[in-house]
Amino acid sequence: MKLVIQRVNWAEVKINDQVRGAIKKGYLILVGAQDSDGQDEVDHLAHKVAHLRIFEDENGKMNLNIKQVSGSILSVSQFTLLADTKKGNRPTFTGAGDPDHAKKIYESFNDALKKNGLKVETGVFGADMDVDLENHGPSTFILNYQKKENN
Repeated sequence: MKLVIQRVNWAEVKINDQVRGAIKKGYLILVGAQDSDGQDEVDHLAHKVAHLRIFEDENGKMNLNIKQVSGSILSVSQFTLLADTKKGNRPTFTGAGDPDHAKKIYESFNDALKKNGLKVETGVFGADMDVDLENHGPSTFILNYQKKENN
């Protein structure tokens, strides 16, 4: 799984000019899922997101997590995070998960965030969406997680 987390003052996702999800202070998270992703990746990253200390404390240090600032999450699926751009000028998307599997992983990730006590708004998997946001900082973080298999 790959996540791009943007710390935002506000964010919203629209489909056909209709707001589908909107938050104030919190994270806009772009979510990319691979075929090899399962519940281990989902649980690990949901826990990491819930405890990641990237909000500033009273001393201006990144020391607070999203719960400590009463923040929310806007989660948006984005298969293009898994694009391969190594060869040529046109990206390939063979690393992105099968749509049915990726949808299950995306929905499971959102459920896991909620189980971690977070308020979550979402886009619609596979839809053509427009995302508006105000990135605070700007602060953007990339999280990758792939469970290591013991051979």
